[in-house]
Amino acid sequence: MKKTIFQALFLMLCSIKAFSQTDNVELQKMADDDQNSRMKSDINWMILNKEDSLRRVRVFELLKENKVQTAKDYFNSGIVFQHGNDTIASGMAVKTFKKALELDPSLNRWWYAAALDRHLMRKGEPQIYGTQFTKNKSTNGKWVRYKIDPTKVTDEERQYYAVETLAQQIEKERKMNLKTISSYYNSGNLADKTIKLIKQEFKKGTKSEYDISEEAVNEFGYNLLNQNKNEEALKVFKLNTELYPNGYNTYDSYGECLMKLGQKEKAIKAYKKSLALNPENGNAKQIINENK
Repeated sequence: MKKTIFQALFLMLCSIKAFSQTDNVELQKMADDDQNSRMKSDINWMILNKEDSLRRVRVFELLKENKVQTAKDYFNSGIVFQHGNDTIASGMAVKTFKKALELDPSLNRWWYAAALDRHLMRKGEPQIYGTQFTKNKSTNGKWVRYKIDPTKVTDEERQYYAVETLAQQIEKERKMNLKTISSYYNSGNLADKTIKLIKQEFKKGTKSEYDISEEAVNEFGYNLLNQNKNEEALKVFKLNTELYPNGYNTYDSYGECLMKLGQKEKAIKAYKKSLALNPENGNAKQIINENK
């Protein structure tokens, strides 16, 4: 059936209206401020709680003034609301994140699941997705997944909202309580002794007490490198390539350390190995091309 000229005009006007809607700049700034304020190492929580409260008041005003229109506006509102300490704020976070996803399903869905879990937690009820972990005196200073009702949603739905499956959450809790390699090294142990510990812990698998994942070992290597302990760092990076031979980043880091020590030939070989494992590794490509 052909559209009448009036139908076509109406659709055009709707399209123009939708196109003319722009994200609220003030809301974006508040959401950015909310997140950036939590990136600092020396947070003054008294000041931050006051700033959070003022931001929530302002979002309520913007909602009342009908200045929250786009999917990103609702998403940013949720970012602000989700740091409230009462059920009013947590309920608004759920509501605004849900509206944001209705308008644009491509937005990060995890925030909605986390907001709903937090809202349930605020009400003293079990969470349903499994995003919330607590650490306090009652947990003996360890991270523990907050109580959960595993029957409300399936693992498939959890994954849709970018949340770990129930089994993955158990493993996540274990990993959150692992000791760091740096804590062992900084307690007075030498690099060689720390390397021995890493090897021992690696053999323990899921029974390890320390985080000896590829990322954790790599980070420890860079900690040494940043302290100009280059020879010690080299041993750590080399070990990481042995523990995780399929990790392209282990060879990339090993190559970087070798290059810093002037071992160019070995460094290029490490970079080539990294590139073979991941042809999209632009850093390895660049260094190899620069040293032809």
